[in-house]
Amino acid sequence: MGTRRPLREVEAYGPAPRQVGEWFLPPGDRLPLVVLVHGGFWRPAYDRHLMDPLAGLLAAGGVAVWNLEYAAADAPWPRTLQDAAAGLDHVAESPATARLALDRVAVVGHSAGGHLALWLASRAALPAADVGAEPRVRPALCVAQAPVADLVTAAREGVGNGAVEALMDGGPDDVPGRYRAGSPQALLPVPGVRVTLVHGDADEDVPVSQSTGYAEAAHAAGMDVRLEVLRGVGHYEHLEVGSPAVAALLRALQDL
Repeated sequence: MGTRRPLREVEAYGPAPRQVGEWFLPPGDRLPLVVLVHGGFWRPAYDRHLMDPLAGLLAAGGVAVWNLEYAAADAPWPRTLQDAAAGLDHVAESPATARLALDRVAVVGHSAGGHLALWLASRAALPAADVGAEPRVRPALCVAQAPVADLVTAAREGVGNGAVEALMDGGPDDVPGRYRAGSPQALLPVPGVRVTLVHGDADEDVPVSQSTGYAEAAHAAGMDVRLEVLRGVGHYEHLEVGSPAVAALLRALQDL
C-alpha cells in the first residue's frame, strides 16, 4: 500500500479573497498544530505559498499545519493585523478542530511573518480596546524566523525600504499608538508562551539586531526567550528544507 499523503484543503476564515488558509492534515487525531505565517514585507506580491515546503515537511512528520494568508499592507491599517488574528482564531471553529490538540499550538513566521507570529503570541497582553485583543486561540509556542520584531527601530533604520511605514500607515512619530499596539517588542513580556528566535548573522534583509534586541528586552522583562543566531546564514535559508535554519526550527518545535 502507498503512503498516505497529508490532506491539503483551502478554507476561508472571512469573505475577502485573502482571508483564507490552507490545511495540511496528516492522518491521526489529537494532532499538534503549527500555524505558518509567510513573509514578504507584508507586500501583496507575496503569499502563503512561500511556506508550502515547510508545511509539507511538518505534515509529513505528523504535525497539522494551518498555512495562513492575510491582507497585505496595501489594505488600510489595521487590516493586516486583523486578518492575522482572525485567521488564528478561526482554528477554534474550523471543522478540522476535532482532530487537533489545541493545547499544543505553535505559531511560526518568517520575516514579516515573524513579526506577525510574535504579535499573535503577544495578543493576551493587549488592552481590550486594541486590535487583536482577547484571543480565542492562544499558542503555547512561537518560533520567529528572522523576524521584524521591533517596528520602531525597523522603520527608523529603513528595514524593507518603507515596508514598515506602509504596514502601519505612518511612521513611529506620526502614529505612535499603532506602533505600541503592533510592535511585538512593545508588548513584552509575553504571558504563557515559549518564544524562540532563529536568525542568521549574514541576513541582509532583516538585520540580526532585530532578534538580539528583542531577546535583550524580553530578558529584561523577565522572560526566558531562546535566541539561536546561525553563523553565515542569510534571510531565505529559513524557507529551504534541509538548511541549518530549518533544522533550528525543527529543534524549537520539539517542545510541542
